[in-house]
Amino acid sequence: MKYIVVTGGVISGLGKGITTSSIGKLLQARGLKVTAIKIDPYLNYDAGTMNPYQHGEVFVLEDGGEVDLDLGNYERFLDTNLTFDHNITTGKVYLTVIERERKGEYLGKTVQIIPHITEEIKRRIKKIALETMADVVLVEIGGTVGDIESMPFLEAVRQLRREEGERNVLFVHTTLVPSLDVVGEQKTKPTQHSVKELRSLGIQPDIIVGRSKQPLKEDTKRKISLFCDVPYEAVISAPDARSIYEVPLIFEEQRLGDYILGRMQLWGEKPDWKDWKRFLKNLYNPEYEVRVGIVGKYVHLKDSYISHREAFTHVAAKLKTKIDLKWVDSETLEEKGTDVLENVDAILIPGGFGRRGTEGKILAAQYARENKIPFLGVCFGFQMAVIEFARNVLGYEDAHSTELSKTDHPVIDLLPEQRGIDKLGGTMRLGAQKVLIERGSMAYKIYRSEVIYERHRHRYEVNPDYIDQFEKAGLHFSGKDESGTRMEIFELKDHPFYMGSQFHPEYKSRPLNPSPLHLALIKAALKTKKS
Repeated sequence: MKYIVVTGGVISGLGKGITTSSIGKLLQARGLKVTAIKIDPYLNYDAGTMNPYQHGEVFVLEDGGEVDLDLGNYERFLDTNLTFDHNITTGKVYLTVIERERKGEYLGKTVQIIPHITEEIKRRIKKIALETMADVVLVEIGGTVGDIESMPFLEAVRQLRREEGERNVLFVHTTLVPSLDVVGEQKTKPTQHSVKELRSLGIQPDIIVGRSKQPLKEDTKRKISLFCDVPYEAVISAPDARSIYEVPLIFEEQRLGDYILGRMQLWGEKPDWKDWKRFLKNLYNPEYEVRVGIVGKYVHLKDSYISHREAFTHVAAKLKTKIDLKWVDSETLEEKGTDVLENVDAILIPGGFGRRGTEGKILAAQYARENKIPFLGVCFGFQMAVIEFARNVLGYEDAHSTELSKTDHPVIDLLPEQRGIDKLGGTMRLGAQKVLIERGSMAYKIYRSEVIYERHRHRYEVNPDYIDQFEKAGLHFSGKDESGTRMEIFELKDHPFYMGSQFHPEYKSRPLNPSPLHLALIKAALKTKKS
């Protein structure tokens, strides 16, 4: 088994996830089977209870795992489905070790970071390798070298290399190469110090990926090569790109894929980038343009909605359309009214939790419904649109969700299996669930199937007691679960496009296969704009 370990230095947010995904794409293009693991050094068991402002979007996997957003990048780049085990956290590792200690499995030994924690880390990495039978396992270690939280993980991969052999474990270190505007010189000292820190932990990087605004100059690469003791051809330039999906091609031009194959003694086919290049060509050369208003309460950190952003990127390439995203703070909408939504061709309300900003989302749903603007509500957005319809069409002025308020008309209510649950983490309706679509409906025309599986993350749902009233008033539920009692998709009659999904279609969007609902939203926006 071959392992490629990606670490980062100097500052966080350099794009280790994109580096990892792009290396995986290089190898996949050469016919190799690749999988990816993300190590998050935080103590949380998973990302499920984190505020998006803390860590960006919580990404949901097919098996219901709530994980770091980088696993979303892996899935999109590699067009694959990962599992909860592909995300290793300090919380998971320590909990397992402590549970074993409590059971007496260590036979009275003193339980220590080395060897017990590091052995558990290696066990989890090797477990994924064996289960997937991948040719190469990519392992990204979150944070930066020098963080106290990362120490056990770096020690574990150091041991992994000693056990598996130098040809089977390769270290890629991503660093910042800043350029001072005053003199325009690319500075290598941050990279040198970062590598020095890594070496002090017993790890010598095999490849250095230098993040910079402009491509690395030849003398910069030679300086990094000399001072960091890596071959010149193993110093890879990662300049700012127009799209993250261009990064694999930037690496390909520098023959990084071939270098890795030679270094790890792997055989690969000649890569075919035809479809990938066509995707980028369409993305960079749009023929049309639409503006989409995304109404949420975490819009000040765009990574909170990264899967929606990427889904629209995939749609943009598919339809050769520039999609201008207008990020609208739902609280601002409450204060200033719907004027902030003027000049948008479509509106999307994404998922969320909590009372803050909900009235703004309800206003946005009403504005889209009454002004015939193409609309898509996802999860919480789906629920807010249902509440808006109940208030302004059915006439229930106090209609609300029991998550947010006491009301005589709880059109959104807690799932039966959620009653009595006192733990928040990992207890929602999560992961891929079966959805039955009514033949002949708008949803059926979009998905072209009566059965789909989409990923969920919610505790509340449409109250079945109100379904008949909604249906009679024109809000039709065309997608339901197998029991027929959980509403999954709604569509509004006599509207160009007004739909909602209780599930998250954005999680399964891929560059060459966009989310069907996001695609349909933009198609509707283009159609109404032309008319």
